Amino acid sequence: MNETKEVMDILAEKDEKERMSPARRRELIKTLIIIFLAIMLVLTFFSNTIMNKSLAEISTESVSSGKLVERIKQSGSVESNQSYEVMIDGNRTIEKIHIKTGQEVKKGDVLFTVNTVSNEALDKAEEDLEAAKLNYEKNLLKVEPADYTKDNQKIRNLRNELNDLINKRDAAKANEGNVAAAKENYRNNSAEQKRLESEVAKLSSTIKCIEMDDYMEADVELAGELISLYAAYSSAEADYQIAREAYEKAEGEAAERAKAEMEVKETEKNTAKDTYDQSKKSVRDSLFSRMSEANNRINELTAAIEEYNSENGSEKAESYDSLAESVRTKQNDLEEAIIDLDQTKKTNSKTSQSEALDLQAEKKALDKLQEKYDKLKSESESTEIKSKYDGVISSINVKLDDKAVEGTAAAVIDITDDGYILNLDGIDVEKLKKVKVGSEAEVTNSYGSDITVVLKEIKNSTAGARKKLLVFTVTGEVNSGDRLDLSIPCGSGTYDAIIPRSALCGPTTDPYVLMVSSKNTPLGNRYYAEKVSVNVEAEDELSYAVSGGLNRGDYVITAASKLVEPGDQVRMKDK
Repeated sequence: MNETKEVMDILAEKDEKERMSPARRRELIKTLIIIFLAIMLVLTFFSNTIMNKSLAEISTESVSSGKLVERIKQSGSVESNQSYEVMIDGNRTIEKIHIKTGQEVKKGDVLFTVNTVSNEALDKAEEDLEAAKLNYEKNLLKVEPADYTKDNQKIRNLRNELNDLINKRDAAKANEGNVAAAKENYRNNSAEQKRLESEVAKLSSTIKCIEMDDYMEADVELAGELISLYAAYSSAEADYQIAREAYEKAEGEAAERAKAEMEVKETEKNTAKDTYDQSKKSVRDSLFSRMSEANNRINELTAAIEEYNSENGSEKAESYDSLAESVRTKQNDLEEAIIDLDQTKKTNSKTSQSEALDLQAEKKALDKLQEKYDKLKSESESTEIKSKYDGVISSINVKLDDKAVEGTAAAVIDITDDGYILNLDGIDVEKLKKVKVGSEAEVTNSYGSDITVVLKEIKNSTAGARKKLLVFTVTGEVNSGDRLDLSIPCGSGTYDAIIPRSALCGPTTDPYVLMVSSKNTPLGNRYYAEKVSVNVEAEDELSYAVSGGLNRGDYVITAASKLVEPGDQVRMKDK
């Protein structure tokens, strides 16, 4: 056992000597150096990627030059220059409403139909009157004076004439429904004719705009995609002209690149023009077809209206009321003839005297019934309330079967001859330095509507000495109370440096932009955010025109994945 321990000690001593030998130590140091260099190589290789992942990712746009139109954006409500209140006498019931809010009306157009008596009371009065008439007519026809040939012939003639008038009156009564239907059809045809004439005018105006390649006054719905296609073609034409000018100025190798760019732009321009021309022909042909169909329909309606006017020219003379009045007149003539004859008779039998007295009593009763019926009918007849002016219905204050209230307007009409206005109050004087009376404002919330807004007057405002009131005239498809969003041009200018609105930083008193600058390093380009102070010269909805240390073609930061401070290193967003 002691021998084994001695052997183990000898072996341990030998192993320790081998580990501590110079050759063993050199081998260990060499291995450590190789491992260290490998780690450094890996870190160096991935350092650029690791660093980029920690930098803010930015989006940029280049600084451009060109024209910029300044605008003021405000909203206001449309008002009528003058309005007219439609009044209805009290104790009138609204039987029918012929209008609706926003509807355009002409002078003389029917607005409301009103009456004052219930149909039940009128029907009962008419029933009583007709029964009394029938009984009186029968008794009147029975009376025939004796031994007075001349007088009897006169009475017979009056009786025959009375019978003819009664037949005509009853026929007119039966035909009242047909007359009303024809009149309603005439009104519908007249309304449709006016609508189609308005449509033809809109189609003709839009066709003219298409043929002139000027879409300022074109109906957006009718023109369709032509507006955007023409804009695309105009833009392509402008790009081609810029490329052509660049080619004409270029020299050497740059000329070849400029020529290639010009040819690309020329192809894009020709493609845009072909697309626009094809669509233009298709839309124009379609509008011509619609206009032709509308004109054909107008001719049909015109013929129907003329036919109605021709057939109903003497309608009033042959109406039921006029015939009923003729019957009453003829009855009076017959009555007078009979009564006159009876009065001339010195000796009349008691029967004849009784008949005359009965006729007189019946006549008095009939007259009272006629008077009652006439009074009720005059009150119950549908009275048409008509417009006194051309205009647009801005409000309706009654409903069907309502009672009109004395002194309260049933409707309000904006008089279109006086037009509409829109007031913008409290506008800063500084913003109005380039605004001129007569300038046309753009309506930004009008989709497919033809609205023109023109600055009429600039007045002092009650909001303060440095404020102004702008008064605009408004024409087109508007009503009182409509809310319009206006973009008012303040003049245009050409600027050397135009940037997106998202690129401007800092307070209004000290604005600046972050421009991208680059540095070359052994590991590639490094990008940095450089602060450049600027002055805002003008602005519109999308851009600022600035002056300062920016030049056309410089890149400015418009967005970043995190906060970027001047001098920070950044990384460009992959495109």
